[in-house]
Amino acid sequence: MLQTLEIAASRETATRASPGSILAASFVGTAIEFFDFYIYATATALVIGPVFFPAGAPGVQQLSAFATFAIAFIARPVGAALFGHFGDRVGRKATLVASLLIMGLSTVLIGCLPTYATAGWWAPAALCILRCGQGIGFGGEWGGAALLAVENAPPGQRAWYGIFPQLGAPVGFVLANLGFLALSFGLSPESFQAWGWRLPFLASAALVGVGLYVRLKLTETPAFKAALSHAQPERIPFATMLTRHGRAVLIGTLAMVAVYAVFYLSTVFALGYGTGTLGYARPTFLLFECIAVCFMALGTVLSGAAADRLGRRPMLLSGMAAVFLLGFLMGPMLGAGTWPPVLGFLCLSLLAMGWVFGPMGAVLPELFPTRVRYTGASVTYNLAGILGASGAPYIAQELAAYGGIGFVGLYLAVAAILSFVAVLAMRETAHD
Repeated sequence: MLQTLEIAASRETATRASPGSILAASFVGTAIEFFDFYIYATATALVIGPVFFPAGAPGVQQLSAFATFAIAFIARPVGAALFGHFGDRVGRKATLVASLLIMGLSTVLIGCLPTYATAGWWAPAALCILRCGQGIGFGGEWGGAALLAVENAPPGQRAWYGIFPQLGAPVGFVLANLGFLALSFGLSPESFQAWGWRLPFLASAALVGVGLYVRLKLTETPAFKAALSHAQPERIPFATMLTRHGRAVLIGTLAMVAVYAVFYLSTVFALGYGTGTLGYARPTFLLFECIAVCFMALGTVLSGAAADRLGRRPMLLSGMAAVFLLGFLMGPMLGAGTWPPVLGFLCLSLLAMGWVFGPMGAVLPELFPTRVRYTGASVTYNLAGILGASGAPYIAQELAAYGGIGFVGLYLAVAAILSFVAVLAMRETAHD
């Protein structure tokens, strides 16, 4: 079906945006969305607990912060279903603009919230509401950006085009970490906790403006136009997805679990563990993670390029095997405390994450027909976020406190096994 629509799309005479502008729009938007999401993830590890929650037993503030981190992941499938409905019925462009606006507004407002010391429990309550807003906006973002790239790709290059929204993740992460790194050098710890942490959230307003400028210049994707020329859109895409494509949702969701787990254990949990248990200075560990995320970008490009030639499944299976092995290296390397093995583990884990993340920009859309592709890819991607990411920092914190860092590694290995089995059950989609 996808190949048929590609051929039909290639015969279109309608004016289309250039490949460069299409890829730029898919990349820039996701980079901004990931920046918004990661500044909260970084703030969760560094400052959200003491700013928004009362002091209590040791670790309670940090666990409360990780709980608010999970809220957005729970809201993301709601946003995926909502934006997927309109993306499959109205079109990709308008939906992408709306998701970026909701995400950006929620992020900026988080930077304006009062603290627990000034507003009491109203502060964390408002924080939770805005985290839901972030989750809903993000839930519609990735699927639309992936479709924007993949549905404009020439035949045989879908995985290559699909890496551009994926590259938004490491770029957004680096921007977020560099922002906090600059604040760490420029402000005292007291000033950072009092007001400095708000600056990256407020800066999101300017980045969203850039993203909107790029996306408002887009046209609709050829594959979506071709699908509409054959039949009216589905009345309720979500219902069609569940009744006709439930197996694809299940397999795609489980395949993504290890991707989320390895990333958030290597970033959010590792940052809290490194600055807390291991005693690293915040700027030092943020610099480690900025270095390591470059390996994620490298893995994304290499695996995405190879996936068009060798197939999606071989790249994913090899990556899942690497994540499994990393689970057993976490204790000896991250738990060692000295910087060479700690930095080495972060680089290896994010390289493996990029290796399995790169092809997913094409794989998840390819699991679904065009008429429900926005809904299917978005819901699948964000359901996996609940299973693999929402509770990962919280669970890891509890496991580390209970049995040490080695238990966290076992948790990562189990996630890799789950995703490996799901990929084995997945059909090869490279030539669909």
